[in-house]
Amino acid sequence: MVRGATGAAEHRIGVTEPSVWSILRTGLPGFLREGFLPVVAFYLGLRLSGLAAGILAAALASSALYAYERAGGREGLLVRLSLAFVALQAILGLVSHSAVVYLATPVLANGVWGLAFVGSVAVARPLAGTLACAWYPFSREFRESAEFKRVYGIESLVWGAYFIGRSALRLAVLLHGTVGGFVVVAFVTGPPATLALLTWSVWYAIRRFSDDAVDRTVVFASEKT
Repeated sequence: MVRGATGAAEHRIGVTEPSVWSILRTGLPGFLREGFLPVVAFYLGLRLSGLAAGILAAALASSALYAYERAGGREGLLVRLSLAFVALQAILGLVSHSAVVYLATPVLANGVWGLAFVGSVAVARPLAGTLACAWYPFSREFRESAEFKRVYGIESLVWGAYFIGRSALRLAVLLHGTVGGFVVVAFVTGPPATLALLTWSVWYAIRRFSDDAVDRTVVFASEKT
């Protein structure tokens, strides 16, 4: 590792070598907002005034989150796709007049995400690595390296298994349980489980890159990326 060059790179772009806490502190608040607020808004609206009110409450919560992300300068593809999916989910729920259909839409989407994570490893474009770049500014050179693809390939397989398993469990509860029970299962298999997996993912990446003695001068984003 070239410490002098690393320090110069850090000074130039204002980026320091990552720690588990520094990375989680950057991305975790948004993750918790997006993963928890819409489903709580739906459940409260459903209980207070019925299905349409629940769908509207969730849509308003998601729209407010979208506006907040844009105000913070985060206008990337994932943010726009998230809002588009919320609109599709709301339409399906209102047309079907079914809470099960409304809630099943993101459950099935989770399964698709799981398959996408697994498939991304097969084409050597690990999805976990793509998402990690939204939390930490890796350089373009490092994103193309074998070390990057190996570490995030393993993480993509773990995340894929998690999403597929979570989707199967939630769908079983949704079809054979109650909406209240589904909300509880959705929460337990959502923020707490995902937070644990996120923490492991950040820790694992930092540890593996350190163990592999990766040249830190290619890790940081350059001024052109």
